[in-house]
Amino acid sequence: MYCKNCGNELNENAVACMSCGFAKGDGSKFCANCGKEVNPGAAICTNCGAAVTAKAAAGGEQKSKLVAVLLAFFLGSIGIHDFYLGYTKYGIIKIVLTVCTGVGGGIWALIDFIRLLTGSLDKDANGVELKKEF
Repeated sequence: MYCKNCGNELNENAVACMSCGFAKGDGSKFCANCGKEVNPGAAICTNCGAAVTAKAAAGGEQKSKLVAVLLAFFLGSIGIHDFYLGYTKYGIIKIVLTVCTGVGGGIWALIDFIRLLTGSLDKDANGVELKKEF
């Protein structure tokens, strides 16, 4: 896997590129599959044929931002919005925090709720942008 911003090789478990600091999956200058430079706005890499945009790689399926916001507001303390967005590990952590402390996951859910509303959290776990319906 390669950084889509600078083209350097990424560790499979990396959250961000150690060379440029971009989050894994962010950027559009290089192919994440082969690391070669891609044309601006291209849907596929002309070198290896891999989908360049996360939307194209996932077949265009997008999660709803509205659903994520509502789940975070009403069921966020048990991480339901995280499961919806594919962040299973965070969902499990929130369930454990809520069961053990009573409020631990709720604080984190409030932060996620605000991030969803402000656009700071705008992609699912696969890097596909959320459908903006409001």
